[in-house]
Amino acid sequence: MNLIELFHLDRLTWSSAIDILIVSILIYHVLLLIRGTRAVQMALGVGFLVLFYYVTLWFNLETVQWIMTTILPYFVVGIIVLFAAEIRRALANIGKNPLLRKFSPNPVMGAYDEIVLAATALSTQRVGALIVIEREMGLKNYMESGVAVDAALSYDLLVSIFSPGAPLHDGAVIVQKDRITAAACFLPLTLNPSLSKKLGTRHRAAIGVTEESDAVVVVVSEETGIISTVVGGDIQRNLDGPSLRQHLASIFAVADSAPAAPASQLSPVAEGK
Repeated sequence: MNLIELFHLDRLTWSSAIDILIVSILIYHVLLLIRGTRAVQMALGVGFLVLFYYVTLWFNLETVQWIMTTILPYFVVGIIVLFAAEIRRALANIGKNPLLRKFSPNPVMGAYDEIVLAATALSTQRVGALIVIEREMGLKNYMESGVAVDAALSYDLLVSIFSPGAPLHDGAVIVQKDRITAAACFLPLTLNPSLSKKLGTRHRAAIGVTEESDAVVVVVSEETGIISTVVGGDIQRNLDGPSLRQHLASIFAVADSAPAAPASQLSPVAEGK
């Protein structure tokens, strides 16, 4: 059955309807996957080349057809290389098991307050920080680029790691459940050309790792002390202690019926730390 016959409703069968539905869902998820990334421009380029190829068929341009069919195998390899990050993220999303996600314990249910306390203190002191919280997708390849820590997540340890002059302050800390697994880790920088020029390397690294994984990143700017969170390549800036706590709770779907702690309780300075 060709494409024209599909639009004759009297010939539409259950299998054809299911076929159309599956293709529509695939196209929708592909568009969601590449939305807001550099892959959008590359996808438009691929679409233009496909359209150009059909134009050559229409006008019977044999030489151009021969050139395009000759380079087609190399072109497919080039697409795989260019879309490597998007393909990797798509395969990782396919591999997610919603049943395991539903019954697995929240990685930071009892620990994200320590991150809020540390981020608030570092923000007050204008000390830069980059804290990556692992969710379902493993971050082992980034952990291996840093120094293994494997210690309980705590405010004191986070502040000590990011203190200026500390051996591990330069790089990212990776948090796995309620433990700090590695520090001084290197992260991939985003290549998104639409980002503001005001965002430095630390923020671009935070966006980059969330473009390739489902991690949640808390960033503290060294220049301004602004606290930000990054999820799925989207950055949310100008957070304080209570709003950071509320934002992390909403991300991890924490059943937090208690009201957010006041700023005096979230600030380590107020507690004498």
